[in-house]
Amino acid sequence: MKNQLIKYLFFGLMAITLLHSCSIQKFIPEGERLYTGAELNLEKEGDVGQVKDVKVELTSLIEPNPNTTFLGMKPGLFFHYKAQREKPGFIYRFLNKSFGEEPVYFSEVNPERVEELILNRLDNNGFFYSKASSETILKKKRASVNYTATVEVPYTLENYQVDKDSLPIYEELTDIAKESPLSKDDRFDLDLLKAERERLDFNLKQRGYYNSNANLFIFEADTNQYKNRKFDLFLRLKKKAPKKTAIPYTIDSITVYPNYSIEGDTLPLSKQNITTINGTDFIQNEYYFKPELLETYMLFKEGDLYNANTSKITSNRLSSLGSYKYVNIQYRELDTTMANGKGGSLAADIYLAPLTKRSLRAEIQAVTKSNGFTGPGLLLTYSNRNLFHGGETLSLSTHFSYESQLSSGDNSNLSSIAWGVKGDLIFPRSIPFSPRNFRYSVPKTKISAGVDYLRRSQLFTLSSINGSFGYTWKENRYVYHQLDPISLNYSRLSNVTDEFQQILDDNPFLQRSFEQRFIAGLLYGFTYDEVSDIDKEYPIFFSTNIDLAGNLFSLIDGGSGTILGSEYAQYAKMDVDFRFYLRWDREQTLVSRVYAGWGVPYGNSETLPFVKQFFSGGPYSVRAFDIRSLGPGNFNAVADDSSTDYFDRSGNLKLEANLEYRFPIFSYLKGAFFVDAGNVWLTGNYDELENDQQNSTSSNSLFTDGKFESDWLNEVAAGFGFGLRVDIQNFVIRFDLASPFRVPSRPENDRWNVPFFGNKGNNATLNFAIGYPF
Repeated sequence: MKNQLIKYLFFGLMAITLLHSCSIQKFIPEGERLYTGAELNLEKEGDVGQVKDVKVELTSLIEPNPNTTFLGMKPGLFFHYKAQREKPGFIYRFLNKSFGEEPVYFSEVNPERVEELILNRLDNNGFFYSKASSETILKKKRASVNYTATVEVPYTLENYQVDKDSLPIYEELTDIAKESPLSKDDRFDLDLLKAERERLDFNLKQRGYYNSNANLFIFEADTNQYKNRKFDLFLRLKKKAPKKTAIPYTIDSITVYPNYSIEGDTLPLSKQNITTINGTDFIQNEYYFKPELLETYMLFKEGDLYNANTSKITSNRLSSLGSYKYVNIQYRELDTTMANGKGGSLAADIYLAPLTKRSLRAEIQAVTKSNGFTGPGLLLTYSNRNLFHGGETLSLSTHFSYESQLSSGDNSNLSSIAWGVKGDLIFPRSIPFSPRNFRYSVPKTKISAGVDYLRRSQLFTLSSINGSFGYTWKENRYVYHQLDPISLNYSRLSNVTDEFQQILDDNPFLQRSFEQRFIAGLLYGFTYDEVSDIDKEYPIFFSTNIDLAGNLFSLIDGGSGTILGSEYAQYAKMDVDFRFYLRWDREQTLVSRVYAGWGVPYGNSETLPFVKQFFSGGPYSVRAFDIRSLGPGNFNAVADDSSTDYFDRSGNLKLEANLEYRFPIFSYLKGAFFVDAGNVWLTGNYDELENDQQNSTSSNSLFTDGKFESDWLNEVAAGFGFGLRVDIQNFVIRFDLASPFRVPSRPENDRWNVPFFGNKGNNATLNFAIGYPF
């Protein structure tokens, strides 16, 4: 019976394919044939070697491309033909606009032109004297072409050297050529020679040759010395190259305009403020930036040879100050015929246009949380740039929000009031080190302090004070560091109601996490990010954060476990985030992500502080579950106890994995399909946590009594979903709809669920967020 079914399906598919083919053929105009593509056959003459890459390159030259085929059919072409009818209907118009393709006819094909391209490309790859031919295959309404390329033995490099000449540039070229990637027995390759010219030009521009240009160099190949298809390669300047391209330039003067107006300065030079620091003139009609500080960001000085890379890095350093919207370094040729006849001179002019010094931003927010709390919020931010005339930025912000529980039941009268004040002072330099100690990017020193207040009616008041001192800097284009050697946080729980005290008494784990008032330690973050490099097809992202707290206090507290009468936290915490991006067509991306985090309390701490614990669920996590609603492990609140659902669920170990396919729909609207999985666990024996009465025999801890729980995989939550994203110049508004297909809080034999159609827990969760999830 099964074989019969497979047979019927096979013949049914064949019948659909034949009917589809007939329906396509009737649309082909008289005198035309549908072009169905071409095949390329490579024939070798002698020891040609590996030509797999060459065949791929030659195949890319075959044009035009035929219409897209799917399972032997051409749906894009079919939709196009159907939409050309007098009354095509809405469906065919939509399908044609979304997937339709213009027909490709054989009359558009030029086999002779393709043969020329194949021979030219073979010559460029060193396969000289090769041959190319073609054969046309004609059918009633279709046509295709078979191309044949007969590949000869390629020419290979024997020697590479620079011609001798009295000009100093030849000495530089000889030195640069020693590091050439070209080596003996390399096949002749025109693209490699072009890349070598670009490399030579790049290096010359770092050695003073301001007017160097890759097009000034010429390669000459000599085969007369050999009879076995080898050649010598010689490099020289073109005979008509201008003299100024062959001489190095020295920077003879540097002028900086720290307060430049794009409209131009209106005051005469005699009335402007001129300051000279180490040979560099700083001209500003109104005192804006301290010259002695600004000079430390410049990597070149008077008397240096011109260096294009140093100029670029200097421009980046000045832009990173955060005080300027416009940085432009211009060079003027002063002399190309110095007394010794071997060099020229340049004047460097640096124009810096300031940003608006002060700004005030206000944001009105509306918040809806998974626990039913909804309310308005207000955020105010004040910025003062270049505060002390050294690029410093002062940022003051305050926030206020009111939330109320709108759902019915025991929590309907709950409300929450939160406010806070934060101040950041950023110095665009590393205190106490000089900016010159860091070449690629200048570290920024950040001092922060803040106060936060949270009042939840009928429950508690939580107030906290925090402060930090640290550095941020970029090591290179991809690597970013953040180091806070001082990080302090003090929190105080007050106005505790009897109801909340009972919750704490019933849950010692939660109670212990609130008792640790002092958090003092060191934070370090490392990030390697290739995602912003649009030229990479397979970029990766990797970040890790290390958080150590309480070690200094433990040395001075005398074993009491307290500082100033308050208990402090002692723990080590680390997380790792790895992402791999597979891009094609610059519009479609497959993103895979793995995240792991683990925090270990030790010393006088039995648990991590609540604010340092891990959470799972929500728009940046496992999107099929509400924010912070997963775990730990298979934990589930007692069905008739609504108060336990009020609190975020946490753990000290977190594992997550995500897979997301992103694709364009039209214009600024993008789409995505995704699968998320993960959870949080407790790495210890926390029997005090309440378990669902139905799951009283199961565990929510990954480690119990020091033993690894082998069935932790059964406690992983998973969900599937799809999303819409409005992406306008990298500002993204995101809507993701997801549904779980594995719910760990259910009994062990009843955790699988049919997404969107099952009846185990929430069948769909709508996530609204700003920005991509990862």
